[in-house]
This record gives sequence, structure tokens and C-alpha cells, in this order.
Amino acid sequence: MLKKYRPNVAAIILSPKYPEKVEILIAKRTDIDAWQFPQGGIDEGESPREALLRELKEEIGTDEVEIISEMPEWLKYDFPKKIAEKMYPFDGQTQKYFLVRLKPSAKINLNTEVPEFKEYKFVSLNDVFKYVKSFKRPVYKTVIDYFKKQGYL
Repeated sequence: MLKKYRPNVAAIILSPKYPEKVEILIAKRTDIDAWQFPQGGIDEGESPREALLRELKEEIGTDEVEIISEMPEWLKYDFPKKIAEKMYPFDGQTQKYFLVRLKPSAKINLNTEVPEFKEYKFVSLNDVFKYVKSFKRPVYKTVIDYFKKQGYL
């Protein structure tokens, strides 16, 4: 059976202190005990960049970012069984990753219309995986390694 993947965008968000200091935003979900990067589905007729800005506004209350780079490949992952049931008819996601920097004027507000996150923090590159424990880990490692090789992280 052919698997069906939901088109999605995700962001590695750097603090306004970048490039002097590399701090990455991670956020704790409201529905499960998990930390992750902000991400979300791409709507019909929307470009990945448009989806990125919309999702950031919906999830962290601001789209005031500067896009530094984007990963050329789309990365796929499968949902764990429980999540797959909730996300039917999708078996997983195919994601376009962006590396962005918050503008100094950006104000993060998690109290959005439909809050997805209850907490956020900026962590060092080395600490990302102390928090991110989920099935997304392999994809996160691939993305971080890519941006490191490109000289951004």
C-alpha cells in the first residue's frame, strides 16, 4: 500500500542574537509532553514560504523573521501509530525546512487562537536533543547537520 504524506513546513528559529550566539527555539506542545520546532501543514495553493510565515504567526504569535536558508530536499517521516490514527488519511509528513532568525522587534506570544505550545525556550545547539526525544529526532539531526555543513550553525 502506498503511504500518504502531508506536505508540511518546519522552522529552526534562531534568536535575534544570531550570528554572535547560536540559540535555537524549541517549544513544548499543549497536547503531549514533547518539545519540538514549530511546524505545520501547507494549505492548498500556498507556497512553502507563505505556509512558513502563516504557521509561525499561528503557533508562536509572530512572523517577524528573516529567512536565512532553506533545505533543498523535502524530508519524510512516518507518524507513530497513535498519531497516524489522529492524522488519517496521512501516514506521515514530508517537510520543507527553513532556517530563520527572529527579528529584534519580534514578540513571541504562545497565547494564540488555538494554542499549540505552552512553553518555549532558546537552547544551544548541543542541548536541542536533551529536550527533543520524539520520533522526529532523526529528521532534526539531518536538518541540523545540513545547516552546519552549509556553515550557518
